[in-house]
Amino acid sequence: MTDKLARRYRRLLLAYPRAYRRSRGDELLGALLDAAAPGRTGPTVREAANLIRHGLRAHLGRPASRTVVVWAVLTVVISGVFSAAFATRAGWETARPLPRTAQARAMLAEILPGQDFTGIHDAPALFVIYGQPLSWNSARDLLFGDGGEYDQSGIAGVASAPTLPPQETVELVQHNLRAHGWTVYSLKVRDIYTCTEPCDPGGQYTTIVAQRGDTVFRMDVYSPQVPISTPISAGFVRATPFAVYPFGLTGGILGAVVAFLLFGWASRRTEGRHPARGVVKLLLSVTLFFWWAPTLYAVPWMARHYQDEPNPSWPPMWEWLGQPTFSLLFLIACGSALLGLALAALPRGDREPLSTAAV
Repeated sequence: MTDKLARRYRRLLLAYPRAYRRSRGDELLGALLDAAAPGRTGPTVREAANLIRHGLRAHLGRPASRTVVVWAVLTVVISGVFSAAFATRAGWETARPLPRTAQARAMLAEILPGQDFTGIHDAPALFVIYGQPLSWNSARDLLFGDGGEYDQSGIAGVASAPTLPPQETVELVQHNLRAHGWTVYSLKVRDIYTCTEPCDPGGQYTTIVAQRGDTVFRMDVYSPQVPISTPISAGFVRATPFAVYPFGLTGGILGAVVAFLLFGWASRRTEGRHPARGVVKLLLSVTLFFWWAPTLYAVPWMARHYQDEPNPSWPPMWEWLGQPTFSLLFLIACGSALLGLALAALPRGDREPLSTAAV
């Protein structure tokens, strides 16, 4: 039992730096074994948490600090999720091109035969902002309030003269979708308000969503009471490609590891009499605030939005982080982080100068 307990303690001691384990590992292990109750075969939860916490403090060069682990965890987590978001955007590049105009018309003819759709054009890119591919000309929109317009593109059309009443249209579309191998999701029926709520609804519209392979179909059918010139709109987008998930996982892990290493390096560099110690701490606070604040705002908002949308695919990961809506804050935080790392690289003031003989 003692050997088994010792092995488990040794695994927890891996949280400490190697030099610390070599110099004091046996001493610490002996103290833990002496304090353990007879018959124990494993560390308690409290012991495990304390060993990991103190080991991380030692890794970060601040064994006496009570908050350094908290700062490190906040930095590593947010860096990991941002890295994962960037990686998922790269994963989206593996998606097939969107259907062309002729293919979209053919699919619409299968889904709702006899209905004429207009306004169908080839999509310029997989993701667009104000209908155009992302470019340097879009920088002002991204940075100053319109980043939310950056969204997944699709190919869509509208019908201004329905051939069937709304309810019959919905039933026929569902029947034809299933007949052609589409998976049809639950209908969503929403009220349309023409004034600020609370007020009487001005009509309703029904949303039909279906998926076949990597293609997602959506149609909105409006009731006659709704004052709209195009009572039916329909379109196709690509579902989330499988590569997004391994890309995101790999990017998140790599980003978290790099963030931990950089945080540890900066923490050890600024421990003691460092000329920029206070400024580096301030810059870290600024960085974490501008990274975490949009995320904490966006996550509950996106959760509510996703619940209301009959969408078989999750929204892109960067939207859950408030990006690119708050991209300006993200860039300010990145600049703050880089400046903090640069200041941490300054020479420390508590090092002994080289002697004349050594020179």
